[in-house]
Amino acid sequence: MPVLTRLIPSPVVVDISRGAMDDLAGLLADQRISASGKLAMAISNGSGQALREKLAPVLPDADWYAVDDGSIDSAVRLADAIKGKRYDAVVGLGGGKIIDVAKYAAARVGVPMVSVATNLSHDGICSPISTLDNDNGRGSYGVPSPIAMVIDLDVIREAPARFVRSGIGDAISNISAIADWELSHRHTGEKIDGLAAAMARTAGESVLRHPGGVGDDEFLIVLAEALVLGGIAMSISGDSRPSSGACHEISHAFDLLHPARAALHGEQVGLGAAFAMHLRGAREESGLFAEVLRRHGLPVLPEEIGFSADEFVAAVEYAPQTRPGRFTILEHLDLSTDQIRDAYADYAKTIRS
Repeated sequence: MPVLTRLIPSPVVVDISRGAMDDLAGLLADQRISASGKLAMAISNGSGQALREKLAPVLPDADWYAVDDGSIDSAVRLADAIKGKRYDAVVGLGGGKIIDVAKYAAARVGVPMVSVATNLSHDGICSPISTLDNDNGRGSYGVPSPIAMVIDLDVIREAPARFVRSGIGDAISNISAIADWELSHRHTGEKIDGLAAAMARTAGESVLRHPGGVGDDEFLIVLAEALVLGGIAMSISGDSRPSSGACHEISHAFDLLHPARAALHGEQVGLGAAFAMHLRGAREESGLFAEVLRRHGLPVLPEEIGFSADEFVAAVEYAPQTRPGRFTILEHLDLSTDQIRDAYADYAKTIRS
């Protein structure tokens, strides 16, 4: 008998609502997550402590682990600390760095991971990838997707607005990433997973076309859902292709060339996506990206995140080296330094007019 469907890796629970954190103990008691209540809770040394004080009384059998930073060393230390203690799950409670560390540590010891996001800075909150600092700058590591996803809108509202806006840039960049995937399909024969592409594109379009802002619950729900869908799209395709193209190559170049000065991930990929759309001749779409990014207070020019035009040109030139084997508009055009400089000048002139 032919296989008529396929299994899609996705969380068994996704709770995006106001007050979701108040129901966390009940959610974690789900038989599919933790029947015993024995949990490893990963939190930051800063804001995570306030959450610990609030949640510890309702999670009496949980152990709490403070995470120093978003490095591979912190992830390994967490894995070593929880190894052999028979936890039902690891719960990453915090921003993107804490969640990435928790995902990696959970994968290393072979237990499920629950993602409880306190901001919406990028789609790593529900992706099968941990992005961690290492001796060479920053690396991406494949991990299982979270088994459950919790986003409390009341908690999100307490996060710095810049971190929420960053997620907008990451979600919108999906559209540019899919365009790169389709370009690769036409020129190299790379296969496209239609379901993953549809899911990632829909997620990006939902944020791009929404008239609201970070002060609206309706918009925050759409943004949160888009980031979750982006993560699931990567699980479906088995890699980051649905959400990562030239936009992310440019961001990775900033991270590697200027590690001490790099901006937030979503700020960089949003700018990279607007420029990538300009490079592929989609001027109307590039203009729309810039308009929406501006409306949400996100950068559309490198000087808005502290980089000169020459530094941006150098990052674009270096970008293809960050993802060897990936084919995007940057690899397709293979522009010289002078050609990149001219393209950027035209982009800057267009979006300023």
